[in-house]
Amino acid sequence: MITINQLSPDNFSRWDEFVAKSAEATFFHRAGWKTVLENAFGHRGYFLYAERDGKIEGILPLGHNKSALFGNVLVSTPFCVYGGIVAENQEAASALRQAACDLAHSLKVDALELRNLKPSNEGWAEKNLYSTFRKSIDADPEVNMKAIPSKQRTMVRKGIKNGLVSEVGDYWDRAYRVYSESVRNLGTPVFSKKYFKTLKHVFGDDCGVMMISHQGKDVAGVVSFYFRDEVLPYYGGSVAAARSIKGVNDFMYWELMRRSAEQGIKTFDFGRSKNGTGPYKFKKHWGFVPEPLHYEYSLITADSAPDVNPLNPKYQLFIKAWKKLPLFAANMMGPILAKNLG
Repeated sequence: MITINQLSPDNFSRWDEFVAKSAEATFFHRAGWKTVLENAFGHRGYFLYAERDGKIEGILPLGHNKSALFGNVLVSTPFCVYGGIVAENQEAASALRQAACDLAHSLKVDALELRNLKPSNEGWAEKNLYSTFRKSIDADPEVNMKAIPSKQRTMVRKGIKNGLVSEVGDYWDRAYRVYSESVRNLGTPVFSKKYFKTLKHVFGDDCGVMMISHQGKDVAGVVSFYFRDEVLPYYGGSVAAARSIKGVNDFMYWELMRRSAEQGIKTFDFGRSKNGTGPYKFKKHWGFVPEPLHYEYSLITADSAPDVNPLNPKYQLFIKAWKKLPLFAANMMGPILAKNLG
């Protein structure tokens, strides 16, 4: 018989052993996300695993995100681009899906959301809002450079010519300063410093920072996750002053790709972007092919899937107003809102 259990700290290592050996699992399936959700945001994590005869056969990380402004949802996984069920067999997968639905009903959420890389074919409502961009990279930097389409390759070389410099290290405060300005300029509330510190504490060397400077001043930075032989640039941004310097963002991602390849990384995961947006087009111009993400929903008390994203027209006035906030005010108020934007 398969039993469904909830993850406790003494089983973190067993859970992560399952993640490590499963080809379908991602960085966002790791047990540490339960700690991140609960310690950085105050959300309850329900990390379910299917077990038979003392052996884990499937996992489903879930987080409960409840907000008067943005709704009440059970998500796999909040603040992550991937999630969903990872199982060795259909029996374990079905048991986890049923347990998640039962939990969603008991919590009286609006909807249960699974952020799948691949379709489950279970007939749930699906939203085709995002695509992800993943690509193999070569150990030879010249091969990777030539694989970048001509226009973006020119921008990378302009960044090099303009004297941009990359640094890798424990630069979390510097990264946060750049990132907070970047998201304010986009009209998006920033996450708290506590969240970034928690990521570093929980994931250690699997979570790194690279900064880009020009004439001694920070102009861009990116926080990346490392999983198996993959690198995932996750929180990247640049300051307003970077607009006057050609090639800042292209140089930043090139340097991350170059450094990662030197370390033996074989896959560059550019992450998700909303279909048709500027970031989506930027990644296509880098030669990455979009792969649709299959976010599916079981509607519990809601009539339609949640629509909490910047493309929703009802958020446009808020976005415009947020862009005008002084940075200190945006950094003070942002984390209060951002903790429910997972």
